[in-house]
This record gives sequence, C-alpha cells and structure tokens, in this order.
Amino acid sequence: MKLYKKVETITQIPWYYLAAIDQYERSVRLARRDLPKAEGVIGIYYRPEVWAGLTNPNPSEENPAVIQFFNGMGVDGDGDGKASLKSDEDVLYAFAHYLLSYGVDPDNIKIGLWNYYHRDRTVGIIAGKAKIYRHFGRLDLDKRVFPVPLYSNHSYRSTWGDARGWGGRRIHEGTDIFAGYGVPVRATAYGIVEMKGWNKFGGWRIGIRDINNTYHYFAHLSGFAKNLKVGQVVEPGMVIGGVGSTGYGPPGTSGKFPPHLHYGMYKDNGITEWSFDPYPHLAQWKRMERIELRKAKK
Repeated sequence: MKLYKKVETITQIPWYYLAAIDQYERSVRLARRDLPKAEGVIGIYYRPEVWAGLTNPNPSEENPAVIQFFNGMGVDGDGDGKASLKSDEDVLYAFAHYLLSYGVDPDNIKIGLWNYYHRDRTVGIIAGKAKIYRHFGRLDLDKRVFPVPLYSNHSYRSTWGDARGWGGRRIHEGTDIFAGYGVPVRATAYGIVEMKGWNKFGGWRIGIRDINNTYHYFAHLSGFAKNLKVGQVVEPGMVIGGVGSTGYGPPGTSGKFPPHLHYGMYKDNGITEWSFDPYPHLAQWKRMERIELRKAKK
C-alpha cells in the first residue's frame, strides 16, 4: 500500500487502479504456465523486449535513456539511475508512467488499459477490482464464507465434472448444495456483481468476480436480495438471494428439480476462462467459518 500511495503521489494515478492492475497481473501469472511467477512484491509482468524496447539489441538494458530511445516501457522509479525489472518501484512506476500519457481520470485510464491489453474483459475486470479496493480502502480482502448459513439444513458433495442431461451433453461445472426453498444465499468473497438475471438453464442467477480474479456463479435462485444490482460491491456473508429451483425454461420456470444452489467457480487467465472444482474450497471455507464462530463465542 505504501508503494501504491507513493506512486499515486508522483503520478496522480489513483492507488486503487495501481492495486487493481497489480492484482490482476499477479492472478494471471498464477493461472498460467507460460509466465514466470512474480519474484518481488509487485506482480506486473513485462517481457524483457517490451521493457527495453522492441528494437533494442540488448533486452537486458537498464539505462533509462537508452530504453527511452528505443521506446521501451522501462523507467527509473526509485531514483537509482537504473530502470530495472528487479525493482518493484521501477516496475510499478513504469505502468503508472504509461497510463499517465492517457490521463488520470477513469475513462482515460480505461483507454490506456485497452491499448495495453487489447481485451475488453481485462479492462472490465481491472475496473471492477479498482472499485472494490476503493470501496473498502484496504488490500486484505481474502476472507471467504460458505454460500449458505452454517446453521441451515443443507447437504452437498463433489459433483463437478459429472455428466449432464439437461441442455445437451455437457459436464456439471459446479457443486450442488441442497437446502430448503428460500434459505439465504450469501456472497462468499469480497467482489463485484458482474451478472444478474435469467438463464434458461441456470434460472435466476448471479455472477460475482472476487479480488483474485475468480468468478463465483450462483444459480437456480428463488430470487434476488432487494436492491442488488450489477456493479455493486459485496462482501463475505452478504445475502444476495435465496435457494430455489428455477431454470430449464422461460423466465420464471421453476420446480423441475429439488431446491438447491448450483455454485460454480471460474478462473480467467487473461486469454480465456474455465471452470474448476469448487468442492475443496467450499469444504475449507466451511471449516474456517466454524473455527471463526467458535473463537467469537469464547
């Protein structure tokens, strides 16, 4: 946070955008095998030729003047006379310096992000993360909770990858949590509502993107929490809807299966998005929430 605030003071690029870009890049690097893992505090990655300049014969160049001559992104952010990929301050300042050429307001920052990533979804994800960081004003946003209250009568098992019949041949991309009709459904993480509405298979459903670039999908809901809207920032435990049995038909269709929550998790790696088994995470969140409840009672 100190580094984000320092670079904000120098460039006027809001700290929460710097944090969002850094966190997006870090999550992408963790999700891909073709990118090296971050070695420093800052997760932003530059290919050496982009840092030094595409036509620079020395991709390891650290002289700021030479890098500038070859139109590289590298700059000296910490004042040591070098533009080094090993310096967290240089790495962060370089991205802020790039954005500064577009402007410091949200619209121009988004233009700069699009020209850098050339992907609408990436721009939207970063903007969402920035909104989350700005809303809470801090970086420690990793708390998770189980999607239905622990005291509710519910059951679940690992069903990810099972064959599906409804809607054509496909795999089950989630875990089904069976519970009574109307049992509260809660946001499991700090995040932002990316999607809310009807799907002919999922019924009333909600999609929430968390700070680690994981998309949480809640389907077959009986309805939505009052005033919940797309673009809204949520936190763990916040009620977003209720368990239902909607789906497999036009809007409002329900009752074709027992009430349950379909809970899915998806990861975006900067190129595509895929589902993964949420069951181990659900089990861990339930266990951790129980521990926290026990501590609170003492």
